[in-house]
Amino acid sequence: MLDDTTHIVKEFVYCILSRGGAKMSPTLYYLPPSPPCRSVLLLGKMLGIDFDLKIINVLAGDQLKPDFLELNPQHCIPTINDEGLVLWESRAILQYLAAAYGKDDSLYPKDVRVRALVDQRIHFDLSTLYARMFDYYLPTIFWNAPLDESKKDRLTEAFDWFNSTLKGHEFAATDAFTIADLTLLVTVSQCEAFGFDVNSYNRVKHWLQRCKDYMQPYDYEELNGSKATILADMLRAKTEIP
Repeated sequence: MLDDTTHIVKEFVYCILSRGGAKMSPTLYYLPPSPPCRSVLLLGKMLGIDFDLKIINVLAGDQLKPDFLELNPQHCIPTINDEGLVLWESRAILQYLAAAYGKDDSLYPKDVRVRALVDQRIHFDLSTLYARMFDYYLPTIFWNAPLDESKKDRLTEAFDWFNSTLKGHEFAATDAFTIADLTLLVTVSQCEAFGFDVNSYNRVKHWLQRCKDYMQPYDYEELNGSKATILADMLRAKTEIP
């Protein structure tokens, strides 16, 4: 029996040493000003994840290099590699990290009914609010297209919907902060930086301040606020008359 125990201990120690003694940090391929990347960085800060950071400069075409295409054929950021698990799409990454690294389920509740609300808000951000923000502002920033006011109307409609969904609770899905608030916070704060009149939506205005206050201990200004300003400055450079 003693010999068996000794053998098991030796095997255990060998396995630990062969893996470097601890779980390796996930590698995050990202670009700091990118809103989806910012949401992942913020969650990493909340969860105490020390990412191995790899910048992918999409403006320089880094995402099309063979080694990155081998990793992610869709060549988008953020992308993570967590010991062979490769994920892209920021909201899927948020869901995975919250479930895998969270000390509890507060950020991504296990209760199926609450999680359904969180997931719905996450999908609303992806398919509606963020999509309409991107459609209105980003063609001007990256392709010098004039701002299309009809697209602003669609963004306004999305904010109306979001304002309505906030009725009756403090945060996006419940009375507690979740990863739905995190991804929506990045989108709404970017709209605010672009000059969109967020304050005209009373519930959104107060929700936004609550989220900013909640995230201040997690380097909010460095990871999100200052980077939203970078994109806003790029927009102003394309829209201001010389």
